[in-house]
Parts: sequence; C-alpha cells; structure tokens
Amino acid sequence: MGACVLKFLTCLTTQHDLRLVLVAGLVCIAGCFTTFRLYSRMRGARGVVRSAWLLLTGLVAGSSVWATHFIAMVAYTPGLKTGYSPTGTLLSLMIAALFMASGFAVASAQRSTTNDFAGGVLLGLGVSAMHYTGMSAFVTQGQLVWEHATVGLSAILGVAGATAALVVAGSARTIRRQAMGGGLLCLGIVALHFTGMSAITIVPDATIVVPEQLLSGAMLTLAVVSITGMIILGGLGAVAIESQTSRSALERIRRLANAAYEGLVVVQSGKINDANAAFCELAGAPLAELVGRPLLGAILTFDDTNPNREGVRREGKLQPVAGGREIPVEVFSRLMDDGARIETTGLTVLAVRDLRERRAAEEKIRYLAEHDGLTGLPNRNSLQSRLAAAVERVEASGESLSVICIDLDHFKEANDQHGHLAGDAILVETARRLQSVVQAPSFAARLGGDEFIVVQVAGGDQPTAAAELAGRLIEMLSIPVAFDGQDLSLGSSLGVSLYPDDGRTAEALMANADMALYRAKESGRGVYRFFKREMDDSIRERRNLARDLRQGIADGELIVHYQPLARAIDGEVCGFEALVRWKHPTRGMIPPLDFIPVAEENGLIGALGDWVLRRACADAVSWEKPLRIAVNLSPIQLHNPALPSLVHEVLIASGLSPSRLELEITESALFKDYQRALDNLRRLKALGVRIAMDDFGTGFSSLSTLQSFPFDKIKIDKSFVENIHRHDRATVIVRAVLGLGRSLEIPVVAEGVETDEQILFLRGENCTELQGYAIGRPAPVDALEPWTMANAVSAFTEASTPPRRKAKRPA
Repeated sequence: MGACVLKFLTCLTTQHDLRLVLVAGLVCIAGCFTTFRLYSRMRGARGVVRSAWLLLTGLVAGSSVWATHFIAMVAYTPGLKTGYSPTGTLLSLMIAALFMASGFAVASAQRSTTNDFAGGVLLGLGVSAMHYTGMSAFVTQGQLVWEHATVGLSAILGVAGATAALVVAGSARTIRRQAMGGGLLCLGIVALHFTGMSAITIVPDATIVVPEQLLSGAMLTLAVVSITGMIILGGLGAVAIESQTSRSALERIRRLANAAYEGLVVVQSGKINDANAAFCELAGAPLAELVGRPLLGAILTFDDTNPNREGVRREGKLQPVAGGREIPVEVFSRLMDDGARIETTGLTVLAVRDLRERRAAEEKIRYLAEHDGLTGLPNRNSLQSRLAAAVERVEASGESLSVICIDLDHFKEANDQHGHLAGDAILVETARRLQSVVQAPSFAARLGGDEFIVVQVAGGDQPTAAAELAGRLIEMLSIPVAFDGQDLSLGSSLGVSLYPDDGRTAEALMANADMALYRAKESGRGVYRFFKREMDDSIRERRNLARDLRQGIADGELIVHYQPLARAIDGEVCGFEALVRWKHPTRGMIPPLDFIPVAEENGLIGALGDWVLRRACADAVSWEKPLRIAVNLSPIQLHNPALPSLVHEVLIASGLSPSRLELEITESALFKDYQRALDNLRRLKALGVRIAMDDFGTGFSSLSTLQSFPFDKIKIDKSFVENIHRHDRATVIVRAVLGLGRSLEIPVVAEGVETDEQILFLRGENCTELQGYAIGRPAPVDALEPWTMANAVSAFTEASTPPRRKAKRPA
C-alpha cells in the first residue's frame, strides 16, 4: 500500500505539469458543485421536468469528469511525443454522461441508503469507464504497461468517493450539502485519475509513429476547457434562473398571502412548513417559532372527528402559542401538489378564518332578534319563549306566576306634542324603571309601542305579590320623565293574570292580562285590574267584531246610506250626508254605534273613513242634480297630515267639484292636537271644500273655536233639537245657537228633526237647513232618484216623506 502511495505521489509531482493539474482540479470542483446543485433540483421534480433536470445533471457531471481527465492528461509529460484519438475521446465523454445520469437517477429514485450506494457504484464505475476509455485514446511513442492491482484500486477509490458524496449530500437542499457532496465526488474523481495514471509504465518504442492528425495537447486543453466551461456555466445558469424564478414566485405568493385577510398555513407531515402574517398573528408567534411545530391537536383542533377532509369547511378552535383564550376559526384545506415537484407531496394548505367578528355579529343579530332595539328589553318573540319557560319552571317548582300587561296613559299625546325623541325618552325611562323592580327569574319585556309586560315569579301568595307589584309599578310610572328641561307627565294602566287560575299556557295568560288591561282603561286609567272570567265573553266578542270588521273592509261588506238635508224655508233637498253601514254575512246589518267604536279602538277607523270618502264622492258624481255630499271625518283622519292630499286625490279621481264636498268634524276632535287640526282645515278650505262643525254645543270652548276658524256651517246636535218644546232650556239653547249663526253669518243645520212642531219652530227661527226622519231616512244610493234626478220634485211633501210624527231615533 505504501509503494502505491509513493508511486502515486511520484507520478503526480514528477510527470505532471502542476499548473494544469490545478486547472483540472478547479474544473472538477466547479463541475461537481454544479452537479449537486442540479441534483437537488432533480430530486424535487417529477415527470418531464425531472427528466430535463436529470439530463442536464448527467451532462454537467459527465463533462466535468471528462474535462478533469483530459486536462490532467494534457498535464501528463512522459517525455515522449503524445496525441489523442478523437474517437476514443468523444466515446469517453458519452460514457461519462450516460453513467452519471444513470447513477443520479438510481440515487434519486427513492430516498434510501441502498439507492445511494447503488447510485454511487454506478457513478464510480462511470468515472472508471470514462477514464480507461479515455486512456485508450492516448497515443505515444511507446508501449503502455498496466499494473492491474493499481487499476482495481483506482476503481474502488472512484466508487467510494461517489458513494460517500451521495450519502453525505442526501437531498442536497442546502448549499452546504451541495458543497460537501461535490467535494467528495471531486476527491473520488481525482483519486481515481491519478491512481490510474500511476498504474501505467511507458516503454519507449521508436517504431511507433504518432500520427499528425491526432489532437494535440494544447488543442485538446482548449477544446475541453471551452466545452466543459460552457456546460458548467449553462448548468449554473439554469440553476440560477430556476432559483431566481422560484424566489420571485415565492415572494409574490408570500406578498399575496400576507395581504390576505385569512390566515394561511402550509403543513407537511403534520408540521407547519410555512404561514402568512395573518396566521402568525392569530397564533401569537413569529414564523420562525412556528415552523416545525405540530399543527393539529396542538395549535388547531376541530369540532368534528375527521380533520382530514379536503375541500370541506370545518369549524374549530385555535390555541395561541403564548396561551390565552381559544379563537373560534373556520378552516378550509386543500392539497398543494403541483405534480412537478416531489417536495409538494403531502403538502396541505389550510385557510384559517377568524370567526370572532362573525360570532360577535351573529350574537348581536341574535340579541337584536330577541330584544327591543330602543329599550334593550326582551321583545315580543323572546317574550313568548321566556314566558313559556317560566310556566314550565313554576309547574315543576310549585312557585307562582303572574303576568302584568302595562299600557302608558296618554303616551300618544306626549309623543305628538313633544316629538318622537320625547316619546323615545319616555319608553327608555319606562324600561329602566321596570328593570329596577324585577329580579330574575322575573323579567320585563316590551310588546311594541307603549305596551310592556312584566312576568313575576314568586314563591308566596301570587295574588298578593302581584297586587303589591302592580301598585308599586303604577306609583313608579306616575313620576314625570325629565326631557329637554321639562317634565313629561306619565301614567299607566295595568292588567294582571295569574297562573294557573287564569291560564296554564303563555298564550292564555297574555290574552287574559290584555283583557284585564282593557278593563283597567275603561275604569278611567291609572289603575290595575285582575282578570275576571266574566269579562272574557264581552271582550272576546268585541275582538271578534274587530277581526270581522277588518275582513269586512277588505271584502267590501260595508255600504253607504245617504240621509237628505233640506232647506228649511221651502223643503227642497239640497244635499245628503253619507252614513256607513255594515252588512255582516252572518249577523246581518250592524248599526254604526256598534262597530264605529270598535274601529276606533283597533286602528281601523282611518281605513274605514277613507273608504267612505271615496265611495261617497264617486256616488255623488252620478247624480244628475249637483247636490252637496257631507262626509264625517274621524279625529284620526283630521289629525293625519296627509288628509288634504288624500281629499285632493279623491276629488281628482272621482271628478267631483270641491264645492259639492262638505266635511263634518266634531269639536272634541279638534282638541287632541288643536294646531295640527286647524292647519289641515285651512289646507282643505284652500282646495274649495266646505267645512261644517258637527254636534255643536256638546264639545268644549265652542265660541273660541268659531273665532279661530271660519266654518261654512254649524250643525245643532240632535240632543237639543229633540227637546224643543219639552224643556225650556233646550228651546232657549237652540234659539241662541240660531241667533249666533245669523250674527256670524254662518248657516245652521238642525239635526234629528222628527216632528212637524220642530219644523215649524225651526222655520220660525230662520234655521237654514233641516236633517232628520221628518225629511228622509238614510237610504242606499239607488233609492235616491226621487231627489237626485233633474226633473224630480225635491221638496218634502206628504207624498214623498214619512208622516211628520215623532219617530224613534235611528239605530
């Protein structure tokens, strides 16, 4: 062994140009390093891309080995004329490239030591085959004598160097691994070459002629260095371009990922490979601290039992690395396998969305769905479920329960007079006061408008506890509410129902408390009333009537009858008053005194009044005579800001002249909102419509009302007319009103005229118009022809009117 080493050193130092040996070594190092750079790319690729990288790796490796060999051969100076056969030289290059590609292909087929050894053997044998094929192309003036043992040793050194290079380099993912692998491969190649060179002895032979056409050493060196340099530079260029492209793409992807609202994390083999800024913020740690950590089960847990379903959105919890509360997240995963790179195998990208804002929004939506937006109390929907739960509770525990229905007295007046902000302030303060007197499991709720509910759960005698609470609520709600520097008066009426006496379900308790509230309002407000069974039938009847009326308006069950008005001086009919009637499908004709109050209580009077106005105007247009038509306005209509626009629209739609329409109002209707009512009346007058004061003398401040607004007509209430000649005071009042009308030059109409004596008196007192059974009964529109035809006799006579006798008041 020592002799071999001595011969190796002697050969290297005495028979070689050390400058060229250094060049050969540099070429070998550069080529081997480039080879492992390419090898790392090849190991990470698949398919066609892998084949391309393998071809380039084999070419660079083979040319590097080949260049190292022939530059070192040129450095060899045996003292004889030498040359190189072109055929053998090129053949050795092809052998080197083929064996190198094969060796790297085997080594990268599967990451294992066996494959590394097999690939190393192929690489070592390739270097040996290339070396000794290249030696066969060496021609000199002598005979080559080989020492076979040394030749075998050279092959072993080549295989050992190549194998060690593959084992140490591994996947060659880092520069350090690539440099170590390239260095060991270079060492194996150099060891094989110079050991092989030390195995030959040249015996000079003058008979051997070196042909002139053989490649000279200088030419071979130039060609080898040029070709190999270009190949190596090409390989390095390819790696550089691919690396730069990958880095640029990675940077673009990272910028996009960091700009994403959702957290993105790349996982391979259950561990974090990469993540964007949003995920790092969620996890509460920098990327360097997260890489390599297990994700599932440690940082991220799923609500379901199958965390590996791709393409399915799942919800889970993310535990920050530094500790703290778990974050609810939604996760969407997808395999990131581009089919061209091995390192993407099993790589999974998870998009992690923070659900805290969404959960907070959902909680807010849930809260708003169950609570009143103004007061924060449970709303009607929430009340039903909470009351049902309270009923179940008292059934199981033996506790007692009461439902208190609360309605604020005169809330609408305060809201109209002081504005909606004042109304809101009253409602908010009411809610605050209710919450201050109830404690769980009791609770307060708002039904809507100015209606509230208090559900009391108590352990003792509930009637007593409910009465105490109701009294305390009335007292507390009677305290004025401060708003904008003034105190707003407040009051309340309460209805109370008890479990189980008044109902065993939430619906029954609510309905019966509402009935008790209705009774409290009828009692004068500011009081509370307990539900009593006997009130059920009457209130239920009114509610059924309200329901039927609402349906009757929609189904066209209402009809309009018309009662004539006549001039007192000659009895000629000058107009009609529209009076609504309801023909119920099962109850028959229902008088206005029965259903008008129901309509007012249940908010139907507005729709009813509008319908009557439209119907009356449409009927009046069909009359041949241009007689006036009088229509009563309800207080709700009078205070509606849209009333003038409605009347204008009805007049245009029907084609009725404004001077033929007479709108009748009562004094009491004016005083609910005096200024708004006067504003509407002035706007109606501007349209040309006539305004009459109905039931004059029964309201308040009649004279001041006449002073405030120029009415076109005054109607004396029938309660005074029917007592003419019966009561002296009534006779004096009628005479005074007629004198007042003459003084103010306002026509006066007497209602309820039923006898000849009344007619004679009213004529004698210069009454302008008469209305009542003595003139004509209310009748449908198709029965009015005796008065509405152009050639009709319109004065009331014995033949055309009922007998002038005392008649009963109309139902």
